[in-house]
Amino acid sequence: MAFDLTDLRLFANVLEAGTITAGASASCITLASASERIRGMESALGVPLLLRTRRGVSPTPAGRTLLQHALIVLQQIERMQGDLGDHASGLRGHVRLMCNSAALSAWLPDRLAGFLHDHPGMSVDLQERPSHEIVDALRHGVCEIGVLADSVDAAGLQAFVLGADPLVLVVPRGHALAARRRIAFAEVLDWELVGLPAGSALDDHLAGHARRLGTRPRYRIRLGSFEAVCRMVGQGVGLAVVPRAVVQRCGRSAGVRAVALDDGWAARSLVLCVRELDALPAPARQLVARVLGASPGTGGG
Repeated sequence: MAFDLTDLRLFANVLEAGTITAGASASCITLASASERIRGMESALGVPLLLRTRRGVSPTPAGRTLLQHALIVLQQIERMQGDLGDHASGLRGHVRLMCNSAALSAWLPDRLAGFLHDHPGMSVDLQERPSHEIVDALRHGVCEIGVLADSVDAAGLQAFVLGADPLVLVVPRGHALAARRRIAFAEVLDWELVGLPAGSALDDHLAGHARRLGTRPRYRIRLGSFEAVCRMVGQGVGLAVVPRAVVQRCGRSAGVRAVALDDGWAARSLVLCVRELDALPAPARQLVARVLGASPGTGGG
């Protein structure tokens, strides 16, 4: 049994992407070479590693075991490269970071831009995911850092509080609901909405709460950014649920105001989570320090 780093990286990329084709592309090798490498791994082990369907691939029990070990090996290689790079020409390395919609819009861009500017040898693989998926990804080693809502169970992870990030309803300033101080999400669902693209982290989050109420949101239009959503709401197209920080940033120019949501799940904070801070590669530790600032609050999850 002799797997090289290309084999392990390919296998991890295939399972992260969900298809051999996409995994091969992420690994910068041809589909034919990727398929041959995976067949070689299965032959060497004597067991299938992937369940292949028309929709993609998923790991067999043996595949899940291999993935866990592959991620550990790849993380150790990245950590070694990062630590050695610190002794050469400054911080170098690659960090895998997942975040929810609110973090991607309001919290991370400025912090990441400053960090990448200061460290030219650094790169970040940034992916938007629902908070519950980020927790699973952290536990399975798919990413090193996650920024998510504290409403999900992050037991077993180290969590650092970034700040309050409640979800609010935004309405046009002259709207019938503009005078309200609070409103329940169930009442919001009686109105037509403006939202983010289907499948975005916040869209999945709101759809899940709507299902629990036995209904679903009715969207008139979906747009690619919170700022565009607020501008559309200001024009009277519909209502929207967005993070409060978005309204604080662009509410005046968009012509909207915020109404607090009564639902407990809307009163959330953003947290940065890792499996174990001291075990992170040097680039990831440096990025955590930049995002958190000097004195972050900490918690166990």
